[in-house]
Amino acid sequence: MKIVYHLFRFLCLAAFIFGLNNSEIAAQAAEPKPTLAKITPEPKPTGDATLPAIETEKIEVSAENNSSRISLHRVGIQTAQPISLSLNEAIRKALENNNSIEVSRDDVRFQETQLRSLTGAYDTVLSLTPNYTRSSNTGSNASNDLRLDAGINKLFKRGGGSFNTFFNNSQTGNNSRGNTNFNQTSGLGTSSSTTFFSNLGVNFTQPLFRNFGVDNTRRQIKIQRKRLQQSDADFRRQAIDVISQVQRAYWDLVFALRNQQNQSANVNLARENLRQINVRIDVGVAAPLARAEVETELANREGELLSATQQVSITENTLKTLLLRDANAPEWTQTYVPTDAPVYSDEPIIVEDAIKDAFDNRPELRRLRLQRETNAIDIDYFKNQTKPRIDLVSSVSLGGLSLGNQNTAGGTIPQFTGNEEILRQKLNTLFAPNAQIPNPDITFPGVSPFFNGGSFQAFRNIFRTDAPTYSVGITFEIPFRNTTAKANLAGARIQQQQTEANTRAQEQTVVAEVRNAVQAVETARQRVLTARRARANAEIQLEGERRLFEVGRSTTFLLFQRENALTNARNAEIRAETDYNKSLSDLQRASSTTFRINNIEVDSPMPDDDN
Repeated sequence: MKIVYHLFRFLCLAAFIFGLNNSEIAAQAAEPKPTLAKITPEPKPTGDATLPAIETEKIEVSAENNSSRISLHRVGIQTAQPISLSLNEAIRKALENNNSIEVSRDDVRFQETQLRSLTGAYDTVLSLTPNYTRSSNTGSNASNDLRLDAGINKLFKRGGGSFNTFFNNSQTGNNSRGNTNFNQTSGLGTSSSTTFFSNLGVNFTQPLFRNFGVDNTRRQIKIQRKRLQQSDADFRRQAIDVISQVQRAYWDLVFALRNQQNQSANVNLARENLRQINVRIDVGVAAPLARAEVETELANREGELLSATQQVSITENTLKTLLLRDANAPEWTQTYVPTDAPVYSDEPIIVEDAIKDAFDNRPELRRLRLQRETNAIDIDYFKNQTKPRIDLVSSVSLGGLSLGNQNTAGGTIPQFTGNEEILRQKLNTLFAPNAQIPNPDITFPGVSPFFNGGSFQAFRNIFRTDAPTYSVGITFEIPFRNTTAKANLAGARIQQQQTEANTRAQEQTVVAEVRNAVQAVETARQRVLTARRARANAEIQLEGERRLFEVGRSTTFLLFQRENALTNARNAEIRAETDYNKSLSDLQRASSTTFRINNIEVDSPMPDDDN
């Protein structure tokens, strides 16, 4: 009898358990399965893929005896009108607005102005010097002098020669009193009170040994051209660095948004789990304590979602710092929505080609090459300064003279006048009439017509052929020791050796950076493949664990572990994809192919023309 009683109780218990399982399965079948985060398809290497829209500004979580609301609204950001932004648009904005690039660009412009300033030494210079002087001494009439001097000076690029033309005019009062230019008027016997002078000529100096091939002016211009090219190399390096930073910040923002999307999906999954637990509690197949476990997991996931949202703001602000010029720009209050998805390619990177590109294009190596050329200019100049100085000095001038208002007709005057006439008359009183001293008239000629006139006549007299002046000479300067030039030459050679050592060190650094960048690309590529396998397996594991949970063969703890593992696997996948794209940008920077790959053209400064 006892056996029958125990058998009856066992059948009743089995029927009760079977009924509960059927009700649980029916409840599960009636409810839709939780929506998982959308799996981003593997992007194609064309770069045309766009990110799905991410709408996670507000997530509401409500359950029995628990109601909470988390807001993903970011402080100071308006999400009504988001700004779509591609990677190419971000690079363009950075090139136009980035303050670091603008500083480097202005440095190039400044160096151009310095070069133009030095080349101004070869400008033709016209000089005019008018001067009026009035001087007087006690007991003499005042002297009025008027001078107008003009000249043209010119320095030649080739050969280092120079010439200056001069045209001098002067007017001197009181019959040449105080005149120091032309003293031949003292023998003209003129009574004119004004004398006019004009002088026209050319002086030419040509170095024949020292300063013939190169002088300090030409040296400074050549060096400034190298400095200009160095500043251009610095600008290119700064632009490449900024573009690389923009690329990294862009992909960091892509990752942050996709991570926020995954965390949002994980929160929604926890919310769905909470709803299912509440149903089980209501039907009596789960203890109320299970709700606390799910709510704890939900709170943890909400915290991770908030951290992901904060990371979106951090990465977006980093990108805005690179793209915006002004701290008060309105885009600071708007949100960026990247439109480019990470690209992936199985094409291998050839290390040798990347190193060759780096050696050909790296701005640091170009700057050092320009420094070597600058040292060569210094060596040539200081070597030239150790030579003796031999200069050809020559001049040609024409002088014109006029004497003001002169008598050109001539006339007669007595032979004796004044005291001489008084003496002659006294002597004649002592002589017989036929022996007296006569006083005949003496005829004198007039002043030549070309002397008669003012300043214009003196100017016309310049071109007469009877007053040319020629001068040809050589200047020798032979230093006995020339210590300064020899010391400067030795110092320039030492600097050349230092530059060569710096170049070798920089080349080693470049090789190491390129090799590391290529290895980083290859590692990131393999990480993408492994992360995709891990994510696919995590999806399979979660699906299996959920089926076990639905039939009562698993626990919420194990289910949460599988859900978190899938979220981590998805994040690892998108992190690997973004790291792969960031490693490509690092390789572009290391090999200095950023401009070529992104179709960017940089204008060069003034041409290198030392002639």
